[in-house]
Amino acid sequence: MNKTRLEAFSDGVIAIIITIMVLELKIPKGSDWQSLSGLALKFISYVISFIYVAIYWNNHHHLLHTVKRVNGAILWSNTHLLFWLSLIPFVTAWAGENHFAELPVATYSFVLMMAGVAYFILSKTIIHVHGRDSVLSTAIGKDIKGLISIIGYAIAVAFAFIYRELSIFIIVAIAVLWLVPDRRIEKKVDEKD
Repeated sequence: MNKTRLEAFSDGVIAIIITIMVLELKIPKGSDWQSLSGLALKFISYVISFIYVAIYWNNHHHLLHTVKRVNGAILWSNTHLLFWLSLIPFVTAWAGENHFAELPVATYSFVLMMAGVAYFILSKTIIHVHGRDSVLSTAIGKDIKGLISIIGYAIAVAFAFIYRELSIFIIVAIAVLWLVPDRRIEKKVDEKD
């Protein structure tokens, strides 16, 4: 099977996720700065989540660029990733609405951790299908960056109940780590072309 439908479906789901997130930003009741300032934490939560969804979309695009064919395992691994990404609007709204309280931050961190695990599984599934000599395998190697991210999210989950500011810092730091799409994949794809 080719990857066209997988890419189209994934792009559609990610577009819907972003749409749902922005719809959670309710219009303020007043027309002054004070009314707008009441949305500050919700907006910050939205911006962080938008960046995360954009990071996943960018890296997913690069990941799928290495795929020559798909099978059921890749389809299910991709669906697993989309499931965790689809929860981002919920945890975004919950964290922003509740002023980044402990449980919403822990849940937000958990969803990001599981999205990271799902992305890691998708990568490994693609490598399994395409082989150890595939473009993706040679580009990401052991995927230390992905593993560091998953460990960071796990730490953020635990610290949300102890020192939530550290959890928030970890979430932002991992986003910064991934802000630039994975150049390793671009480089290997360019070498093959």
